[in-house]
Amino acid sequence: MKKLTWKETIFVASMLFGMFFGAGNLIFPASMGQMSGNHIWMAAAGFLITGVGLPLLGVAALGLSRKEGLLELASGAGRKYGLFFTCALYLTIGPFFAIPRCASVSYTVGVERLLPGGGQTAALAVFSLLFFAAVLFFSLKPGQILTWIGKVLNPLFLVLLAVLVIRALLTPMGSIPEIEPSGTYVTAAFSTGLLEGYNTMDALAGLAFGILVVRAIRNLGVKEPGEVAKQTVRAGIFSSILMALIYVLVTVIGAQSRGLFAVSENGGEVLAKIAEHYFGPGGAVILAVTVTVACLKTAVGLITSCGETFVRIFPGGPSYRIWAAGFCVLSFAIANLGLNTIIDFSLPVLMFLYPLAIVLILLTLAGKLFGNDRTVLQWTIGFTAAASVLDLLRTLPQDIRTALHLDPFLAGAGRAVPLLRQGFGWALPALLGLAAGLLVHRWKSRKKPAA
Repeated sequence: MKKLTWKETIFVASMLFGMFFGAGNLIFPASMGQMSGNHIWMAAAGFLITGVGLPLLGVAALGLSRKEGLLELASGAGRKYGLFFTCALYLTIGPFFAIPRCASVSYTVGVERLLPGGGQTAALAVFSLLFFAAVLFFSLKPGQILTWIGKVLNPLFLVLLAVLVIRALLTPMGSIPEIEPSGTYVTAAFSTGLLEGYNTMDALAGLAFGILVVRAIRNLGVKEPGEVAKQTVRAGIFSSILMALIYVLVTVIGAQSRGLFAVSENGGEVLAKIAEHYFGPGGAVILAVTVTVACLKTAVGLITSCGETFVRIFPGGPSYRIWAAGFCVLSFAIANLGLNTIIDFSLPVLMFLYPLAIVLILLTLAGKLFGNDRTVLQWTIGFTAAASVLDLLRTLPQDIRTALHLDPFLAGAGRAVPLLRQGFGWALPALLGLAAGLLVHRWKSRKKPAA
């Protein structure tokens, strides 16, 4: 029976890490480090749960389930739900939010700082056009994704990032114990870190990328389903360790930067200040290249994953090349709306989808305990979805909430639904749905005639 060598395992893990880790994964921990101050370890613990633990469980759930992708996995709760959830998830981590964010983050954090003055709108259009041309070039050869991401782009990204991080750690700007936390990190560092991990979108990406890992392993000659599942989990563990290490290091240098700088508006500004402090004008160039490479490799993985998935969902529809090109064009258009607009509208969607993804992952991993009964999935997901709508409404941009007269309703819901104001209003309804589903499952089991 064919097994992966250590070298092959490292390459697959590198591919998975490369698809997960984009510039957004640098921005959010850097900002969290600045704001959490001496509460950094509580915040980091929460962030690692949703930013590393959940993505690993997502990859593991898909690998261990032996399903052929997210559609089959989510269809355990019903074919219509599976189709809805799969399309919603892939469009979210694909052309609606995550892929455009790759281009806009690259420009805003890196290139924009190298091009001071007016004409930024035109410059963003030119940059994003070149960016998505490169993404499309790599994406049109999906069979070579292991080579492009695992062996070329990811090592380049890690080298560039290491230059910045090591320099910052060797001569820190401040002492973390002396830095006071700010914002919600003062009283709720752990839960704030948990929610901050949502912004990486990696739990959603774990469900999407899992099938690419499975296929890469099969292409390396591993055919036995049990061994494929084992190697998938193994690659996920290695990539998660690397992600966790980088998250902690970036969070630390973000916190240390408070020794010289006030809290910045966003993590991109944090990283820019750190780079310029240590390397002067050259720091901006290092940061621009690092961020662009990080975003490029992630966008390639997302386009590939989305294109292949939509080909399977709509077998009589467009070819992979058409999907890939169409997603690049749509991502280009949305990227030019600007980073702030993308973030403002992605948060409500993430607050709705993340609980559904968490529930699906956990129920898949625990499926043997209730015989993978569809009833349990339907009750739990149904209750979770209903409660998640409140989180979606609560995080809409203020002008939209005002126009829809939602604030009085949401204020009442905040008093009635436990943890809604903290961003976890779905947790208790999910448990209630699980309890109801298990009761129905047990009742159905008792009604079955004895064999």
